[in-house]
Amino acid sequence: MSLIKKTLLDIRFWIILFFVIRLIGITNPPLEVAHNWRQTTVTMAARNFLEVDNNILYPRIDFAGEKTGITGMEFPLLNYLIYLVSEIFGYEHWYGRLINLFFSSFGLFFFFKLIKKYFNKNIAFSSALVLLFSIWFAYSRKIMPDTFAMSFILSGIYFGTNYFDEEKKKSDRLINLVLFIILTALGSLSKLPSAYLLVVFILFFLKKKILLKRKIIFAIAATLSILPAILWYFYWVPYLVETYGFWHFFMGKSFSQGIHEIAANLNQTLLRFYDTALKYIGFIIFLFGLVHAVIKKQRLLIFVFILGFIGFLVIIFKAGYTFTHHSYYIIPFVPVMALITGYGIMQFKNKKLVLLLLLAVGFEGILNQQHDFRIHDKELALLNLEEDLNKVSISSNLILINSGNYPTPMYFAHRKGWINSNEKIKDDNYLQNLRAKGLKYIIILKKTFGTYMEMNLPIVLDNDNYCIYKL
Repeated sequence: MSLIKKTLLDIRFWIILFFVIRLIGITNPPLEVAHNWRQTTVTMAARNFLEVDNNILYPRIDFAGEKTGITGMEFPLLNYLIYLVSEIFGYEHWYGRLINLFFSSFGLFFFFKLIKKYFNKNIAFSSALVLLFSIWFAYSRKIMPDTFAMSFILSGIYFGTNYFDEEKKKSDRLINLVLFIILTALGSLSKLPSAYLLVVFILFFLKKKILLKRKIIFAIAATLSILPAILWYFYWVPYLVETYGFWHFFMGKSFSQGIHEIAANLNQTLLRFYDTALKYIGFIIFLFGLVHAVIKKQRLLIFVFILGFIGFLVIIFKAGYTFTHHSYYIIPFVPVMALITGYGIMQFKNKKLVLLLLLAVGFEGILNQQHDFRIHDKELALLNLEEDLNKVSISSNLILINSGNYPTPMYFAHRKGWINSNEKIKDDNYLQNLRAKGLKYIIILKKTFGTYMEMNLPIVLDNDNYCIYKL
């Protein structure tokens, strides 16, 4: 085999290549259209660790008005890594992109190793490429914990399966078990829904050849791995919300309400599978792979899909309408879809056809996400907001921005305060209430995140993008 061919068939080459490709625009501010608000809540907490208090147990955001901003949120591991890098190099928001890309690339590699271990190298190679071309492509460079958390989970599952390998020494099994506990704990803490994929370990508990003692030890280890997440999300998050008086984190809905909302938005729910996770060609191959696995009685593949799908249904029903509204909620299930799709591609014996299908899936997936690599000029105008505010106010002044539910402008203002709609800001009683709490300035955005309206207040700065009023 030639060196070129050997390189092209090495998944590490493609992971590194697409790592480099995704460095394009890596220093972009979190202002791309898709979920900039989600990214700026991460960067807010990271910056506040640096500037206010670095206690990881007390993350804080900037749009809680006169309050401290401390609130319940996803465990801020990604945020804290941004803070740690900032302590060394000085704060930059794009550190979060690079950190996520780094860990997500390792997640891809362990996904490949896991599939290779239980299927074969060709299916693993194909599946890893499909995952690389999926929604993973764009979200692995966003300042968000979704692919970041799933990478810890996938790595943890790999080491967890190693614990059950008969040929390994007792010391090696112990090391793998410890790695499983650490990695899955970090993954489930960073994003609780990512832990659903641990249901695949049911397959090991069903194997009669595995000693009961080993199963019990692993069950204890698995419990230890998710215990930190349980304590964080079901004890500490409610405590922070109750103590500091600001609700921010979405904890899900009742199953009955979630099922009702999913049923009412079924088309949008299905769209997340055939348009968001994978585009049309990839999804068609996924369906083909699933049907083929059933016909050929590929039991392991079928069981992985069934367990994964049933487990993920819990996530869908707990999220309800939120699942249909936010594209990143599908990310935890994409590795399962990538496995089935990779299997489907490799059922074709013609190597040229296999290559063509991989190219088609890759081209379609990347084309669908290339817009995430550029920022529109109207959004870039927010980069000047802090500088303009510094001309007329001090950083401790509380502000109000007409960005509705979007905290993004508040992050770029580098201030604390409130965000709300034009309609609410027009309410004199509302403004008087905020004035009593310390509100000093109102920013009315004109082009992005808000629409212009005039106010009967002194104007201290006015340009094409926003108007700043003083109370």
